[in-house]
Amino acid sequence: MVSLHVLRGVVAATALLAGTVAALAADDWPNRPIIAVSTVSAGNAGDLVARVVLDQVSKQIGQSFVIENRTGAGGVTGSNSAAKADPDGYTILLQTSSQGSAIVLHKNLPYDPVNDFVPVVMFGIQPSVLVVSPSKGWKTVADLIAVAKANPGKLNFASAGVGSASHWAAERFKTAAGISAQHIPFRGAEGLNELIAGRIDFYFVPLAPAIAHIQGGRVLPLAVSTPKRAPSLPDVPTVTEAGYPNAQYIFWGGLAVPAKTPRAIIDRLHDESQKALNVPAVRERLATLGVEPMPMSVDEFGTFVRNDIAGIVKLAKDINLVPTN
Repeated sequence: MVSLHVLRGVVAATALLAGTVAALAADDWPNRPIIAVSTVSAGNAGDLVARVVLDQVSKQIGQSFVIENRTGAGGVTGSNSAAKADPDGYTILLQTSSQGSAIVLHKNLPYDPVNDFVPVVMFGIQPSVLVVSPSKGWKTVADLIAVAKANPGKLNFASAGVGSASHWAAERFKTAAGISAQHIPFRGAEGLNELIAGRIDFYFVPLAPAIAHIQGGRVLPLAVSTPKRAPSLPDVPTVTEAGYPNAQYIFWGGLAVPAKTPRAIIDRLHDESQKALNVPAVRERLATLGVEPMPMSVDEFGTFVRNDIAGIVKLAKDINLVPTN
């Protein structure tokens, strides 16, 4: 019979060996391409931003990032695959502000959005822009709200889907303004096309896919959802300036790794990404996408993400959103 003393020695030795192996792996990281799991389709605002940043990080570390767009189930498919990946730094998750949606949309998740990941770095924030068709004749947020209150429940708004950033921004706006409107989710650019045609009344869309339409006069921006005005839209007021501070919503993007990834890898990923974000060409490219820098430490970003998810959970309760499965 093996004694308790011997068993304890074996356990201790095993733990020491595992720690040593992990440390060696971290020292050698990266020695092969890294898989970056994106839960949104290519061309989505969050996807575009991540590609700009990771392209520069790739040049710095001498290894490529293979971006895999694993869409489906509102981000659950891709997030679950990343959560279950080996915590060795060779699989990362491209996070966005809709990361917490899974908690309120699904009763039984196969992963824990909070505890199965370590947020690593914030890429930046983008305003969600409240846009309408010029054909509506609305020039201000007050105009839109006046019509909505005069016609309860008759207006509609677009989103990229239930639980998307555009959905949460609109719901927060509706709650703050005390209006009702019908939610119509779309895929890809369909929502903007329908708004331009006048069949959709309003849309809180991330700035990146909207800016060309704004500049071309096809849509009219009434407000941005961020606390400050967007540098690329200096004449467009914030929702706070329009009188609705509780309508603020920040669309953010960043990356996370599976829990138990060695801290040395987490710190290097953060530092290399932050270094990339400070490269003038990267900053200029992100600026054209409407991205504003919001540098944070690993721990600060972790706190930010947890608070953001808590805010989504509260909003879902406020609008009585019921999980679908």
